[in-house]
Amino acid sequence: MCGGESATARVPLPQAEKGSNDFPWHLGAIDTHCHPTDMMSSIASLPTMRTRVLIIMATRSEDQDLVEQVGVQHSFSDRAALATPAVGGSTVTDKIVPAFGWHPWFVHHLYDDTGNGTSTYDAASASTEEGKREQKEKHYSAVLTHKPDAAFIASLPDPKSLSSYLAETRNRLAGNPLALIGEVGIDTMCRLPVAWTEADHLRRNQELTPGGREGRALTKHNVEKSHQVRILTAQLRLAGELGRAVSIHGVQGHGLLHDTLASLWKGYEKEIPSRRKQKRVALGAEDFSSSDEESDASEEWDDGPQESDDKVEIILDAPKKKQKQKPYKPKPFPPRVCMHSFSGTKEVVTQYLKPEVPVRIFFGFSTGVNLSGPSAEKSRSMEEKFVEIIKLVPDDRILIESDWHTAGEEMDYFLEHMYRKVCNIKGWTLEAGVAQIRKNYEEYIFG
Repeated sequence: MCGGESATARVPLPQAEKGSNDFPWHLGAIDTHCHPTDMMSSIASLPTMRTRVLIIMATRSEDQDLVEQVGVQHSFSDRAALATPAVGGSTVTDKIVPAFGWHPWFVHHLYDDTGNGTSTYDAASASTEEGKREQKEKHYSAVLTHKPDAAFIASLPDPKSLSSYLAETRNRLAGNPLALIGEVGIDTMCRLPVAWTEADHLRRNQELTPGGREGRALTKHNVEKSHQVRILTAQLRLAGELGRAVSIHGVQGHGLLHDTLASLWKGYEKEIPSRRKQKRVALGAEDFSSSDEESDASEEWDDGPQESDDKVEIILDAPKKKQKQKPYKPKPFPPRVCMHSFSGTKEVVTQYLKPEVPVRIFFGFSTGVNLSGPSAEKSRSMEEKFVEIIKLVPDDRILIESDWHTAGEEMDYFLEHMYRKVCNIKGWTLEAGVAQIRKNYEEYIFG
């Protein structure tokens, strides 16, 4: 959800849970994806929210500065801060980790001038009003499906260069060492809303940050997949260069999304030892470990593409020394990714969990996207799929989101609802579930 969308109805907690005080907020509940800057008046509620940390997403030109501003005002800095609980009635100001990204709903606003293909906009030819109009029509005609007419194109903003956006984002990330790239991704189902009318402007909620859909009817126009991939790839490469986590939106395009990521990590896949090699190592190294955590940590700091090598180093039992963390070495892909409000199949989960994948993939879930269908029948179907996916995803790869657009009680409410759902499916107590998700969050943010 982004851009002031509020398609999700308030989903009630089960009757037995309403009004209960048993949720362990004091253990540090985390919201790994939300959009409170869509309603800036709600930001005043942040310090008294029970959620300990919120990762807030930027999506388009109108909210990049807002996310940065809120991130500075309510900056969350380190693991130690998680020990300070945020419970009802208290005031905790260090709550926000910002994420800067260009959402697939709005990527048509960007033109690719990075030299990775034929540009759809020539800035040099846009020095006059006539030239600017011609270049604008050229760009939108190229990146939108069902060629739009001149009137619709005129209602759209002047395109912004991808290079300038990436430079701005690089500067924002430099100012916050924990900041993420997000919300980015691929959405093959989204359609652009109709142009604003004067009457629409008069009726709109002035508290909403401009630039969103705000319930307008939808046109037949979508953004060409190739353009979505180009903009996403550029943002993923930036995350890989700077070693930042990414929050990814994927709707009806999970295969294309996987292929895009895989194209970036090609040549960096982890080497999977043969059975013979594993046996040889095991015989000579009693404390040899191939756990995901240790393997992922080592891959994040390696020098480059992996090459097959039959040589096996036999590690003899020796006193363990605490090793100093090496400086991050840039790669063409991000070290950690969350599939936000994951809606893919079990097969997609299995693809991302293959041991050779060099990216640590997490899966986020929200009530609004994962459990709210347009009908009771659809909701039941979604819940059945949701249960299957939660059971399949490893305990240490689950993240929980509100994906809500206003800070305050509702955001806490949706977060608690999803925590309860996941804990019930996993067979966790609430205390164990909150503790596990917090641990996952730390791995996702800090690495």
